[in-house]
Amino acid sequence: MLINLSNHPLETWSEAQRAEAERRFGRIVDIPFPQIPPEWETEQVVDLAREYVQKGLQLLEHTEESSAVHVMGEMTFTFAVVALFQRKGIPCVASTTQRKVTILEDGSRRSVFQFVHFRLYPQQLCVQTSGLPENR
Repeated sequence: MLINLSNHPLETWSEAQRAEAERRFGRIVDIPFPQIPPEWETEQVVDLAREYVQKGLQLLEHTEESSAVHVMGEMTFTFAVVALFQRKGIPCVASTTQRKVTILEDGSRRSVFQFVHFRLYPQQLCVQTSGLPENR
C-alpha cells in the first residue's frame, strides 16, 4: 500500500505515476495534506505530524503489501512526518518530476510537470534536540 500524503490527490496523478505506484506498492490511499498555518511554531507542526503519522499507521496496520508513504508538501511538516514514519520502519518516498517550461507569446511561462519516479527519502542524517542553534 502507498499512502499519498500530499496536496495532489490520486485523481490528479498522471497515468505514469499511478501505474508506477500500483506496480511498486499495490493499493494507493489518499490522506489529504493539512493546511499548515505560517504562524505556527515548530512544536505545533510536530504535534500535527504525530497525529498524521498515527492515521497512517492505522491504515498500514492490517496490510500485508509492501508499504510506503508518499510525502510532499510544507517542508517542516514533511520533515517531521518522514522522520516519525522512519522511526517506525516505514519508508517514505517523494515523487520526482521533469519540469517543461513553455514561454508564451505574452511573455508569461507555462510549466508542465512530468512524473519521472518515486525517490526514497534518505534516513535522517542528524538529530538536533536543543532547538535552534545560537547566533555566532
